[in-house]
Amino acid sequence: MKKLFLLLVIILGLNLQAQQRPKLVVGIVVDQMRMEYLYRFQNDFTENGFKRIMNKGYVFHNAHYNYMPTYTAPGHASIYTGTTPSVNGIVGNEWFSRASGKEKYCTDDESVHTLGDGTKAEGEMSPKNLQSTTITDELRMGTNFKGKVIGMSLKDRGAILPAGHFANWAFWYSKTGAFISSTFYGEKLPDWVTDFNNQKKYLEYINKGWNLYKPTATYNESDVDDSPYEGKLYGVDKPVFPYDLKKMYDKNDAGILRATPFGNDLLADLAMKAIEKENLGKDNDTDFLTISFSSTDYVGHILGPRSMELQDTYLRLDQTLADLLSYLDKNVGKDNYLLFLTADHACAENANFLKDSKLNVKNIDYKEITKSIKKFSTDTYGEDYVTNYSNFNLYLNKLKIKEKGLEYIKVEQSFRDFLMTQEQVKKVYNEEEITHSNGSDYYLNMIANGYDATQDGNLVILDKPGYIEYGPTGTSHGTPYAYDTHAPLLFYGWKIPKGESHDKKYIVQIAPTIAQKLGITFPNGTQCEVLNEILNVK
Repeated sequence: MKKLFLLLVIILGLNLQAQQRPKLVVGIVVDQMRMEYLYRFQNDFTENGFKRIMNKGYVFHNAHYNYMPTYTAPGHASIYTGTTPSVNGIVGNEWFSRASGKEKYCTDDESVHTLGDGTKAEGEMSPKNLQSTTITDELRMGTNFKGKVIGMSLKDRGAILPAGHFANWAFWYSKTGAFISSTFYGEKLPDWVTDFNNQKKYLEYINKGWNLYKPTATYNESDVDDSPYEGKLYGVDKPVFPYDLKKMYDKNDAGILRATPFGNDLLADLAMKAIEKENLGKDNDTDFLTISFSSTDYVGHILGPRSMELQDTYLRLDQTLADLLSYLDKNVGKDNYLLFLTADHACAENANFLKDSKLNVKNIDYKEITKSIKKFSTDTYGEDYVTNYSNFNLYLNKLKIKEKGLEYIKVEQSFRDFLMTQEQVKKVYNEEEITHSNGSDYYLNMIANGYDATQDGNLVILDKPGYIEYGPTGTSHGTPYAYDTHAPLLFYGWKIPKGESHDKKYIVQIAPTIAQKLGITFPNGTQCEVLNEILNVK
């Protein structure tokens, strides 16, 4: 009896020890989601999706990115590394690299090859450009590589960067309608992914088309259908419901699903299949599943933040989240998973919408900006000294300027003076000012946090608030202003208290907080500032 009692004590002790970590961490990123969507659409949400997470979890109402540029790849990298682009090296979705002298995509890797039914270019991807470890990397090491990490998204960068360097797998959507990966992760796709692809579930969504999810009267928080601020999905005559997705597909490819709510649904289908087939959350070694819902970004870019299409996308995502939470409850256990939800950036209002509402702003095509800068260069010097303009960065050809016997500082200053004459420009900073920022200039500090001197430009432009370097319809993002930096931040599940905070927090606090929560090493680039409100919970 004593031996049996001792054995029981040991087993109970092991179980208690195991419960010091959740069985599964689920990281959800909703691409381009503004915090205000949770307020604006709340009366139309169910009780089991966003509201369940907010009402039973912890809500940080005032969470922000602390750098510029606020784009998808830097956002995902910063969430999971717990640091900014100045450290993790992901300074844009794509950027002109001073070091290489050519354009660079955030996850490009020609040394690897496509796995699955995708094109050659779609699969030549890996996390090699990410310069610091992720919380998912640290989990892998912290479990002696027993805990699994799987990342997935419609976008390659939304799957690869969160999953980190040591992931078991990352999967992303191809224009063929299949989820693919690269040889960075293995020699062939897991059989269950191949089986999933063979079902061609994307066709089910395409064939049923896209109409309003709820009665028209529900959408009174949005602009009228067919407003002048909406773009057109894949060549339709008007941006109005219902959408014939089959016709769009016939004229294009399966990539059209990305710009509909059903891209999110298909991804959720894959996530639940991954939990089942990879046995995530089934043992005492914590697993990590990263999910990035991208359709919200595609719809937002094309149709804008006030469109009925965007509201419909969020109402449908609410139900998708409800289904995912229910699946997690059943297959992992209500008290066994830790979930967080955030966004990789938010977005601006459409500039023409603001202008028509009597705010003095406008949209400006960045290609026209490039043309004007190049014209200034040739008019002033008889030479084009502009190597590239992108991501608010201006790259000047220092070598060419030196060869002409000109003093670089004076040439640079002339470009600054010219840029300051442009309607949209608030300030222009040079490399020395950025790299020597002391924090006294709020926006300079934001730029410094997003700046890598080996990759970024000689001058960085800060536009005025409300101006947008984009087309006349839809929306974009990238600035350090609150409309681009303010993202939702929700925690739910294992040892998460019910509560809320309106104190200003930063998205880079997510990863170190999870590290403390799990009792593992911090990602190696983070400044280790944590969210104390959800720590030390018994």
